[in-house]
Amino acid sequence: MLPISRFDTEVDQMVAHTCELAKLESPSNNKAAADACAERLVADLKTLNPARVEVDPQPDRGGNVIAYWPDSAGNETGGIVLMCHYDTVHPVGMLDTNPLRVEGDKLYGPGVWDMKASIVQVMTALRVLQAEGQWPDVPITFLITSDEEINSAGSLHLIEGLGKTAGLVLCMEPALDNGDVKVWRKGVGQFTITTRGVATHSGSHHHLGVNALAEMAHHITFIESLTDYDKGTSLSVNMISAGTAVNTMPDECTVQVDLRVMDANEGKRVVELIHGLQPKLAGASIEVEGDVQRPPMPYTEPIAKAYAHVRAVSEQLGDPVGKGGTGGGSDANFVAPLGTPVICGLGPLGAGAHTPTEYVTVSTLARKTALLAGIMSEWTPASFA
Repeated sequence: MLPISRFDTEVDQMVAHTCELAKLESPSNNKAAADACAERLVADLKTLNPARVEVDPQPDRGGNVIAYWPDSAGNETGGIVLMCHYDTVHPVGMLDTNPLRVEGDKLYGPGVWDMKASIVQVMTALRVLQAEGQWPDVPITFLITSDEEINSAGSLHLIEGLGKTAGLVLCMEPALDNGDVKVWRKGVGQFTITTRGVATHSGSHHHLGVNALAEMAHHITFIESLTDYDKGTSLSVNMISAGTAVNTMPDECTVQVDLRVMDANEGKRVVELIHGLQPKLAGASIEVEGDVQRPPMPYTEPIAKAYAHVRAVSEQLGDPVGKGGTGGGSDANFVAPLGTPVICGLGPLGAGAHTPTEYVTVSTLARKTALLAGIMSEWTPASFA
């Protein structure tokens, strides 16, 4: 296993490479910008001598990038799948607000932490394993998607397809704040609820109206009441739109609802309750759209075995890594229900994801990359038996 010190010499190059990728701003909904970033990723991957690099084109998003390294027998399945995404939430031009710069131990810039530094981390680990003759004789696949920030609809077929046949999936989302990996994640649901009534002048014809906002108030109270911290379930009504004037009763009201849930059955129960909402006021109607977009990632036995491997490697490196979880979702959520061992949060430390102050903690790049390299070099299909 390669020591952390081997990767200390790679940090300056990793910082420079991360900056190069961050300069290629790649918001999820900007196809031209995203495709330009994907083109650079393909070029970078080809320097690592994969058997092949493919781009899975998308009609209105950047293409998904996949690189394959088969084992000595030519197998491409049954090994390790690494997952990153190159899309960001930051629109083109955010470099003016948060320019690329290193201040002390922090590399600032839009998308550097979530998650272009993680892409560089994977490429560095693979390059060093090749250079040092530590490449494992197992299939390795590197998937870099273009739409993780917008629910992964265009990459889900790849995530699930590769996840079904993998022996181990490593999701390179940022680590927890204390450096721990993520062995569980809550499922994520989103809903749009619309109530409709009858608009009228609120002074002269109040009695003829049906207030869609008043109707919605009944449902907001109920939805919020479904939160149950003991079950790990939370619901919040986070956006509302209604009304055209202060003296006019609104005939339509729309809210956006966020759901987080630990258990798939609990998620199903809550979804049924929300879709079962019925009008409370005479003459009102209600429409509900939405579901759980990312299923929960519970701490299962396969994940526990995968974590035991990660922990053993980290201890050998002299940098023990703990385990934890989060209410946020990632593409690892789609892998867990397949029964495949998956570990998330193997990326570097940092802060400010999705904000104008996003940064990566530079001093964590070497040890997190050494951990990733060790997880791969020490893994065999019998590792979790």
